[in-house]
Amino acid sequence: MGKRLIQQARGKGSPTYRAPSHRYVGQVKYPLLKDKKVIKGEIKDIIKCPGHESPLLVLKYDNGDYGLNIAPEGVKTGDVIEIGATDKISAGNTMYLKDIPEGTSIFNIENLPGDGGKFVRSAGGFAKIISKMKNEVLVQLPSKKRKKFKGDCKATIGIIAAGGRKEKPMLKAGKKYHAMKAKNKLYPRVSGASMNAVDHPFGGSRSSRKGRATVAPKNAPPGRKVGMLRPKRVGRRKK
Repeated sequence: MGKRLIQQARGKGSPTYRAPSHRYVGQVKYPLLKDKKVIKGEIKDIIKCPGHESPLLVLKYDNGDYGLNIAPEGVKTGDVIEIGATDKISAGNTMYLKDIPEGTSIFNIENLPGDGGKFVRSAGGFAKIISKMKNEVLVQLPSKKRKKFKGDCKATIGIIAAGGRKEKPMLKAGKKYHAMKAKNKLYPRVSGASMNAVDHPFGGSRSSRKGRATVAPKNAPPGRKVGMLRPKRVGRRKK
């Protein structure tokens, strides 16, 4: 019998493909605004978390609680940021989308009000507010795709720090190996055609050029659906 494919082994949930979440500092979420309209937080420290590409801010809120937020460019320890219905358009402040002017750079956008932030969270990323409607705000994401959000969703002003992180080359495969191992990512990645026959349906035949169709059979089970999926029909459609 052959071996399990990588995507099959990953779904099992073994430690080989499990994220090292025990080393993560914490979860980045906005605090809940129950009775207060604005919560102020002082930046106590700027730290690095293995689970995030960008630096994180350690915030001490005015109610005594601590929290984490993604660090934007241009902030430092000791600065005070505001979260909620504020009118101060400055880097690090978190506001409702309906209150942010058009053309402003934002990040860590909530998909639904109160979920803590889901969109635009990687290093150097930012989105821009294009226009506002009655109950929705049109935002252009880093991929240039435009998406509508509810006006009560929160976002942070500014551009995420560490934008030049990917500009420095790895230079050696060993550097890449250790960087991927820190997040328990699979490295190196090998194509199925380069594997042996026991490892992948595309493997075997003594070389990487098999001359075999990469389209999965129509009635293949989920574990065999590798490569290109077979189209429902071919040829010209007759009238």
